Amino acid sequence: MNAAKRLAIFDRLAQAIPEPVTELDYATPFELLVAVVLSAQATDKGVNKATALLFPVANTPQAIGDLGEERLKEYIKTIGLFNTKAKNIIALCGQLLERHGGEVPQDRTALEALPGVGRKTANVILNTAFGQETIAVDTHIFRVANRSRLATGKNVLEVERKLTRTVPPQHRKDAHHLLILHGRYTCIARKPRCGSCPIADLCEFPDKTEA
Repeated sequence: MNAAKRLAIFDRLAQAIPEPVTELDYATPFELLVAVVLSAQATDKGVNKATALLFPVANTPQAIGDLGEERLKEYIKTIGLFNTKAKNIIALCGQLLERHGGEVPQDRTALEALPGVGRKTANVILNTAFGQETIAVDTHIFRVANRSRLATGKNVLEVERKLTRTVPPQHRKDAHHLLILHGRYTCIARKPRCGSCPIADLCEFPDKTEA
């Protein structure tokens, strides 16, 4: 795919999705960090239901740490893998207090050192909370990038590196959410909605649907 087509794709996505933001509810970088850790193998809707109960009670590293693991589980037990996530969240709260003054760090190395935080989560925080030009490749972005031929790759890191290198400069900050939302609502997994897709004529997917 050439640079002109790539730019046209992102221009159209930006026009179709004028507010490319996360669908997780949060008010601070720490709330976002907790929500993203909870969102692994869970829906944003499910996470938002849990955090709507949790955050009014505890929304700082100190407050969640004071809750303790067992009480935290009561708030997040509707979310998959809640036992492991509760353990990781309590541990990361401790590290934030001990090493970062209770603040969420703004660099990848420090973020990835936190329990339960991998490269994808770090990328989400850097982009969404701090406005850095990172792309967290989830299942939606992996599918859209490969299907459209924007950035083909056999694994998420390969796709991430290609996107980071080739996304037009003016779209780098929003590319993450543009691709996620496009994948979540239009370029869906089983039967992409090519008939209503704003980039259908630019997409290089060979098996387009009419719906």
